Amino acid sequence: MIRIKARAPTGLGAHIVGSAVFLAAGTGLICRRRALLRELRQVRRVARAAQSALLRPLPPRLDGLHLAAAQLSAERGATVGGDLYEAVATEHGVRLVMGDVRGHGLAALGTVAAVLGSFREAAHDEAELVGVLRRLERAHARHLRERSRADHPSNGRNPGHPPAEEFVTVLLLEITRDSEVRALNCGHPWPYLLSGGSVEPLSRTDPLPPLGPFPLPADLEPHACGPLLPGETLVLFTDGAEDTRDARGRFFSLPAALREAVRHHAATPQVVLRTVFTALLDHADGRPGDDVALLVLRNGRQRGRAAGVRDDDICGSPARARATAPRAQPRP
Repeated sequence: MIRIKARAPTGLGAHIVGSAVFLAAGTGLICRRRALLRELRQVRRVARAAQSALLRPLPPRLDGLHLAAAQLSAERGATVGGDLYEAVATEHGVRLVMGDVRGHGLAALGTVAAVLGSFREAAHDEAELVGVLRRLERAHARHLRERSRADHPSNGRNPGHPPAEEFVTVLLLEITRDSEVRALNCGHPWPYLLSGGSVEPLSRTDPLPPLGPFPLPADLEPHACGPLLPGETLVLFTDGAEDTRDARGRFFSLPAALREAVRHHAATPQVVLRTVFTALLDHADGRPGDDVALLVLRNGRQRGRAAGVRDDDICGSPARARATAPRAQPRP
């Protein structure tokens, strides 16, 4: 019986076989990489469309107030974040929300959708600002319950952190027809007030806890912040603006950037926005550590609409208090 032994290819034959194997593997990897890139581009298109539908461009003017807002992502190419903002004109005045959801990605986007959707309805329906905040709290709690059911291990899901641990900071502002400002703050940074050349926090009172970990107090009262005088500006922001560090670990100074912006007294909201983002990117060498959202609002109404100011209603700088003192009414 004759046995024929198969010999492994040697020399030129082995080289040809090895080249063919590597070529096939390389072609497969290239095809797979192209498929992944197509899938990534599709995901980014969907995310960009979803984000645009949620964070709609604000009108440049709303009931006599000039507006500008934008979001800066911490990751190049990223389109989904947890920052949220909106401004609507209602029969109760112009109402604004600025918020920051814990986390990023689709889970944060779902929370943004729940909070913004509730705000857009409640801002028109609720006569009092407290009613708007309670509606946001209920919408957020309902969203977390739905997330908990969907992310249960029995459904094969393993979320990065339990929905019960999720929270969102929220700042609500109401600017009435006579330019009085009222606020409810749940764990969010207070806006900066730009008045003349001064840059001061709108208030220094401690905010309420963020929505999520604890229920709102039974007794709530909006914080009276006095008038927004003609020509004055409010800058709402998320904490990424002040948490951004440079290569040496130094925090970005948002007040310094705002003072630079108001060196020109006619600085529009667009100019303030551009000045701050340019300074922040320079500070962080083009790589901010967190998502940043800014909303800039300037009072373009005629003078005389914010009369009747009391000394104890002034939340701005001492210079602003002195400037409005001649119009102040005596305390009761």
